[in-house]
Amino acid sequence: MKAIHLYLLSGLTSLTLLSFNQSNANNKDQLTKNSVDMKFEKVALPYATDALEPVISKQTVELHYGKHHQAYIDNLNKLIVGTKFENADLETIVKESDGAIFNNAGQALNHNLYFTSFKKNGGGEPKGKLAEAINEQFGSFDKFKEEFNAAGVSLFGSGWVWLAKDKNGKLSILKESNAGNPLTSGLTPVLGFDVWEHSYYLDYQNRRADHLKGLWNIIDWDVVSARY
Repeated sequence: MKAIHLYLLSGLTSLTLLSFNQSNANNKDQLTKNSVDMKFEKVALPYATDALEPVISKQTVELHYGKHHQAYIDNLNKLIVGTKFENADLETIVKESDGAIFNNAGQALNHNLYFTSFKKNGGGEPKGKLAEAINEQFGSFDKFKEEFNAAGVSLFGSGWVWLAKDKNGKLSILKESNAGNPLTSGLTPVLGFDVWEHSYYLDYQNRRADHLKGLWNIIDWDVVSARY
């Protein structure tokens, strides 16, 4: 009888160890998977979700940043696994990819730039070299804003309006559809306004022009000017 008990105890011990080892292996696999899945993450918001009100409501920030932006990040992390972009930086992926990878990489980068362009009680006008370049190329800051807003309003469908610079510092205003970014044209993005409906519809419905005009009141020109 004692021998039977010892045999059963030995079997239970083996099963327990097997289960423990399998659990550890599964945990390691999950940690590895999560590590791959989280190669890219959303940029941290430099302000509270209600800090941009009334220009951008807390609800819009929570949905736009928390849901839409997160979805682009999650999709990108899944799509690059096993591709040549698995270990590439975000800018390289945007420059060299196409299809679904480009769409999600572009939107990931675009939103990182977008959400860090604002601050509570922002606005005013840029200073320094960026201000000088704007005045030289557009005549004045007000004329630049008018042209930028007009480009955003006239862009058909979803997309972005960008202020970008070339390698010599020359500025230009670009209209990009969907996930478009100036990087694909060999330019550096300085400021981008999102004109996808999810960026403004809760606050402005179909009044895209009002949305664009309001954004100038929350621009963090220190951050934007540093990109120039």
